[in-house]
Amino acid sequence: MTATVSVESSDDPLASGVRFPDGFVWGAATASYQIEGAANEDGRGPSIWDTFSREPGRVHAGHTGDVACDHYHRYVEDVALMADLGLASYRYSIAWPRIQPDGTGPVNTRGLDFYDRLTDELIGKGIDPVVTLYHWDLPQSLQDRGGWTARETAEAFAEYAQIMHARLGDRVRTWTTLNEPWCSAYLGYASGVHAPGVRDAASAFKAVHHLLLGHGLAARALREAGAQSVSITLNPSAVFPLDENKPGDVDAARIVDGLSNRIFLDPLLRGRYPDDMREHMARFTDLSFIREGDEAIINAPIDVLGINFYTPSYVSAKPGQPASPDAPGTEGIAFRKPVGPITDIGWQIEPAALTRLLDRIHRDYPGTPMMITENGAAYPDGPAEDGQIHDTNRIEYFDGHLRACLDAISHGVDLRGYFAWSLMDNFEWAEGYAKRFGIVHVDYTTQRRVPKDSARWYQEVIRRNGLTDQGRIGE
Repeated sequence: MTATVSVESSDDPLASGVRFPDGFVWGAATASYQIEGAANEDGRGPSIWDTFSREPGRVHAGHTGDVACDHYHRYVEDVALMADLGLASYRYSIAWPRIQPDGTGPVNTRGLDFYDRLTDELIGKGIDPVVTLYHWDLPQSLQDRGGWTARETAEAFAEYAQIMHARLGDRVRTWTTLNEPWCSAYLGYASGVHAPGVRDAASAFKAVHHLLLGHGLAARALREAGAQSVSITLNPSAVFPLDENKPGDVDAARIVDGLSNRIFLDPLLRGRYPDDMREHMARFTDLSFIREGDEAIINAPIDVLGINFYTPSYVSAKPGQPASPDAPGTEGIAFRKPVGPITDIGWQIEPAALTRLLDRIHRDYPGTPMMITENGAAYPDGPAEDGQIHDTNRIEYFDGHLRACLDAISHGVDLRGYFAWSLMDNFEWAEGYAKRFGIVHVDYTTQRRVPKDSARWYQEVIRRNGLTDQGRIGE
């Protein structure tokens, strides 16, 4: 795929604009627990999110993913929507508890059958399936045995990867091991705002390692089974010092960057944890859980690095500031509150930060192909009097971040695709159903789907493989 960006010109103002490289992949993404529902059907076992969402005060208004978008029963309708939008690819995740209800041992063939049907439906509509093996819904029985703090979970994950490849490997080309291990480790085991709700720094760092080890073991198993493309998706943070001229702020950014980025990227792409992060982890726990040879396993070759991006972080030195709950050891570091335009979930909108992040990864880890595997915004949109959803602010968000991608490509970044988050409104983890990220509106009472204006805008972006000079197509 060429890494150039072409500029169109025409007497028609709507025909002028910029194009993405030939072969650029356009898709949308979802996650199993957020959309599938059917939580107690066809042999599915409980996940940590089933347990967590039933604990009082954990999830907004006591919402659960028991029904969600009922995708388990409505996948044919949903795939038809994808085809109508012109998606070339669909990134979905497998619910591990559907495949192995206890996390290990016997395989639930009815769970495999569902993903068989979904995969075949996608291929039948000309949509390339991109599978994520783990998007946070760990089987509860594995959590009862230690979850990601235990080496057993990493080993079980590799077995599960083999099971899935044996069933879908003849049709699925791209396999993503983990989605956002930062969230699984820090939100799940440090701040406890996500399942399993643990609040212990030592557990968080053990989870970091065993998630990465699980990736390495699964990547090796997939490769040995003949997988065509193996990847992992991170949510690297675009971390900046509030004042680049203040050494304290620069050092604060180094620490936060280490916890958010280098602790994952370095072992994955360089084969070793950064020395400063080893020292940082050792403040909370001995590192005996990192065994000889583990880093070499984690360093298993990948074909593409998935990047999920939503918002930047600005940090400064502030003596006496307590540590952030999801960043153990950040005492004396302040995270600036979002400024300027923000989304409904309170995240600062700054597309240029995405360009800077992609440039940085390209510079520090040269030769790494990337895809944007999630990018999007939550807004409180609903049907207008005409029954349609006019989400202009979401279109502006997408447009700005796609232009940021084009900027990075023009700098030489090997960026190969973009997946909008999310295909449809869904269960947004601890926010329940209160936040809507979808380009398709879902009425949770009737399960009626209505494509928003952003869906039609994205449809045209895909058709053109590019953007107009005006930004919002069709105005």
